[in-house]
Amino acid sequence: MINLFFYEKIGRRILSWIQHYNHDKYWYRRSIVTNPSDKTNILIKLYYLYYIKNTDAYHNCSFGTNLNSGSYFSTPPRLPHGPNGIIIGHDLKIGCNCTIFQQVTLAHGGGRIGDNVLLGAGAKVLAGVSIGDNVKVGANCVVVENIPDNATVVLPKPRILLHN
Repeated sequence: MINLFFYEKIGRRILSWIQHYNHDKYWYRRSIVTNPSDKTNILIKLYYLYYIKNTDAYHNCSFGTNLNSGSYFSTPPRLPHGPNGIIIGHDLKIGCNCTIFQQVTLAHGGGRIGDNVLLGAGAKVLAGVSIGDNVKVGANCVVVENIPDNATVVLPKPRILLHN
């Protein structure tokens, strides 16, 4: 009998080598580097930081201006197109099961992104803006005001379409 898990694991390894991005490895290492209470050896943290910055540079993206006091992810976000051009400022709290498409910019300034949020390609969220839970932000939206829970937001100047 063929061990399919073995071939799946090899396939993921080859794909991560080709794409220069391993999702699980990246987010595991980022969680160690950004957690100030983590007791991992400083040399290992520096190596992980090097890996993170190298991956960010290859994909033209930045996850925070300062990783040690940077944004907080409840769980690793889903990145369907990889970390391509995504910019996430510091001092943000990002909830569980967040999906972030390419070229999204989240400005720093103490904002909050809720749970189960989908941020479409090219969406921009300005400083201090909070987005509620279960919100869908369409492609190329510029979010300038707080968005309530369970809303769908579209157009470059956002308009809330659905709100329960």
